[in-house]
Amino acid sequence: MNLKTFPLGILGIGLAIAGLIGYSLRSDLLWAVTAAEGLALVCLILFFVIHFETVKSFSARRSTRLGANSILMVVLVSTILIIVNFLAARHSIRWDLSENQNFTLAPQTYRILRTLPHDVKVTVFTREKDPGFQAYKERLESYRQASAKLTVEFVDPERQPKVAQSYGIFRTDTAIFESNGQTIRVTAPSEVELTGALIRISKDAKKRIVFLEGHGERSLEDKERTGLSSAKEALGKQGYVIGTLSLLKESTVPDDTAVLVLAGPRHTVTPEEQARIHAYVDKGGHFLALIDPDTADPGPLLAHWGLGAGPGVLVDLQDRLAQGDLTVLLVRTFTEHEITRDLTAAVLFPLARHITFDEQAGKDWDYIPLARTSANSWAETNLQGRVVSLNEQEDVKGPLPMVAALTPKRTPEEGQARPAIVVIGNSTFATNAFINFPGNSDFFLHTIGWLAEERDLISIAPKEPALRPFMPNPIQERTLLYIQVLLLPLATFLTGFMVWRKRRRL
Repeated sequence: MNLKTFPLGILGIGLAIAGLIGYSLRSDLLWAVTAAEGLALVCLILFFVIHFETVKSFSARRSTRLGANSILMVVLVSTILIIVNFLAARHSIRWDLSENQNFTLAPQTYRILRTLPHDVKVTVFTREKDPGFQAYKERLESYRQASAKLTVEFVDPERQPKVAQSYGIFRTDTAIFESNGQTIRVTAPSEVELTGALIRISKDAKKRIVFLEGHGERSLEDKERTGLSSAKEALGKQGYVIGTLSLLKESTVPDDTAVLVLAGPRHTVTPEEQARIHAYVDKGGHFLALIDPDTADPGPLLAHWGLGAGPGVLVDLQDRLAQGDLTVLLVRTFTEHEITRDLTAAVLFPLARHITFDEQAGKDWDYIPLARTSANSWAETNLQGRVVSLNEQEDVKGPLPMVAALTPKRTPEEGQARPAIVVIGNSTFATNAFINFPGNSDFFLHTIGWLAEERDLISIAPKEPALRPFMPNPIQERTLLYIQVLLLPLATFLTGFMVWRKRRRL
């Protein structure tokens, strides 16, 4: 046997195929793949050199030329398709055919995506049957195509429970943003939430949230039902630095305080502390007060801005937890505001009080009641014996605000911070027992974000959904129950009975 009779062509083709298969199976053995492909190239070159005359005469045939033209056309068409797919994968064009252009990103979002300083990984914990799955998928695909630094992964928490547990996921339709050692959690697939998370996670400096101590406030370290450890954890996942402060020991609020929080005080704030809080707000600070019923009177502290905490406990016969106590409110009525405009779930307020405002004392402030009770509500001043009924002489008739926001009417001078205040007539909604209620966590984080001036980083107007879900209150739930369980089956039975009687008489 000599080189002319040795099957060099078959050996070369075999080595080439073996090299491709080996690379697909063991890409780490690059030296072996390279050796196989190199030997294949040598074998094929030797084949053409030794059999040059045979190849020359074969290529001169008419059938060969026709076959070569066909092969050439196939190669050209395949090359064109490969190039088109390559360009489409990197420069794709998408058309938003939704009714309200829900998947067309705002110019601010494109600007943020183009200037991302670090790679960002987004892990979305959702299932295909969940309501937010499609919205997350469509919107994040637009984000991913606008920036090469963004990677997106979808995880089904039921199929991969260990992954969900490692991230502390307690509800689906949750997205985790990770970048440069920071983690941000998002619970709504809106552009405002997603772009806000990108902004926060791309910033090197973290804002500081400070909780006041010394008045029997709820503890950040308390892991029991009445503590705020879960709220602290949620704020930490949003990229905030959490701290505590006692104004009985410190003479001023630190300058790096983004938001000062008074969470459920049981004792009165001293006049000296009140003066220090007022001075902090007057300098452009942001203050959040969570005031419970039947606690120390916060009037002197809030009166400086024209605010006050009304007497009694709010009772609502309409907007309340179904089959629950009349004082466990399920609030659905919100005023259009940066804090409330993206809320998709009701907020649960157990045992709340209403907020008052004196227009004369607060003439320099814009007062916005963010959440109200229904018209079928009142502030009950006597809960003894648990027999609750409206007393026109003693009680305050609703609807009543339980959350209020204040901003100064006058625009601050250039370079000066703009103060802001939010007062909520309940602190229990943010405790470990209730913070995991979907509307509660969203409302608490939105409030902190607005006060921390996250709202100034982006101004994206939310798009009205084409499909607006109906969320019934307890009265409507009972009405639907009677119609679906009693009225419709009874009507069907009577109709069938009448048809049967009529046919029997024929």
